Amino acid sequence: MALGALLFTMSSCGNDWLNLEPSTSMSTDKTIQELSDVKFTLNGVYHVMQNAYAYSGRLVYYGDATGDDMQAVSATKRTGNYYLFNFTKDNSPTTFWSYPYGLIATCNLALDKIDNINTTATDLRDAYKGEALALRGMFLFDLTRFYGYPYKKDNGASLGVPIVTKVLDKEAKPDRNTVAECYKQVISDLTEAARLMNNKEGLSYKKGHISRWAVLTLLSRVYLYHGDDALALAAAEEAIEGAEADSYALWTNELYPLAWADNVSPTKRGEVLFEIINITDDSPGKESLGYLHNGSGYSDIVLTGSFYKLLTADKNDVRNRLISISGKRGYINKYQPQEGENIKDANIFLVRLSETYLNAAEAAVKTGDNGKAVKYLDAIVKRANPAKTVEGTTVTLDQVMTERRKELVGEGHRMFDALRDGGFVHREKVTVSAISKVKHLTMNEKYMNFNWDMYKCVLPIPKAERDANPNIKQNPQYDVE
Repeated sequence: MALGALLFTMSSCGNDWLNLEPSTSMSTDKTIQELSDVKFTLNGVYHVMQNAYAYSGRLVYYGDATGDDMQAVSATKRTGNYYLFNFTKDNSPTTFWSYPYGLIATCNLALDKIDNINTTATDLRDAYKGEALALRGMFLFDLTRFYGYPYKKDNGASLGVPIVTKVLDKEAKPDRNTVAECYKQVISDLTEAARLMNNKEGLSYKKGHISRWAVLTLLSRVYLYHGDDALALAAAEEAIEGAEADSYALWTNELYPLAWADNVSPTKRGEVLFEIINITDDSPGKESLGYLHNGSGYSDIVLTGSFYKLLTADKNDVRNRLISISGKRGYINKYQPQEGENIKDANIFLVRLSETYLNAAEAAVKTGDNGKAVKYLDAIVKRANPAKTVEGTTVTLDQVMTERRKELVGEGHRMFDALRDGGFVHREKVTVSAISKVKHLTMNEKYMNFNWDMYKCVLPIPKAERDANPNIKQNPQYDVE
């Protein structure tokens, strides 16, 4: 773990954001010689993902703060600048760029050496290689979402981010690839990862590591963004069938409100396909999602009046029990501490089987397979309220996306889901007595209702990165704002 963390630190410091140099006492050729070295390097990746500026915080809450189901409590809160779209070419935070690229660099170090390791444990080698590819694909996908416009806006013709698939020296100054090229690489990494992890080692339970079923769920998500609906359905169905045969299962209605605090284990997997493990001795601290979402913590991000009204329209929806009211504000209580820990140490469930079902339902609607749309959406609808069902109906895309909002709120999806098919973020001014202190902050009207044509729906390339690499072009309109 220390080796991996060290590699990340060295790969992300200073202006040479892609410069991967191991410690001065160890040459690159000698850093990774055995499979145990690959394991340590992967552990380093997972360790860095814990950071509050990575997947225990900022890289997740961005998609909620920029959407319409959650909002910052005030302009001075950590989520305030994202909610208000205050970022510019000069003040854009560097961490959205530096953390994923540092993580990609560490994955590339493992991938650069793993095929040359002489071992008889070929299944283990393939499993590790699959993990590294899957994580690299996930990081590139997120970078593409942060900095590149949705694929369907122009079939990926606009600029995405540089694709980095090998260890680069400090002189490398790559150009940005197109969004289409980025998606091609992401899909390649995830499909190859799923293939490599389809063996005993790759299918074995490893707490805190990405599972093959999470890889397939991510692949189905990427396919939906890319418009490959039949492939999305196939990937999601393979993930559902495989995960459920492997002792994963949707939480029941009774377990749902409590399961978020579960300490997931081989005998209690539930629906958590990939999680970030945080413990008291190794915690992201007060900048973590648990503390930001808590009324007794930093009280940073809350439910909007419009979303609160949407969810509570059905008083018997079990997901209402995840709403915590404090000081006339509604908080989403998904980041609960595990037994013996506190709110700052809450584990982060990054990929859940619920999303897999919703991906399958969405893809089925889009491919005209109503039978499968009913099957997969009904599992989520009936779990939320056993008195409800979509059986005997024709499921619409609006139904699926509304259910997706209710199920995945607070998990980093909303703005991306709203825009990826050409839809809108609607920030409605809805006042609800139970959360009467929640009102949209004063902002430019163009940020209240927008689609993918609003240029700030993507982040500007950080100034430090453009200064270090003159080949990196800025996103449109940021240069003239």
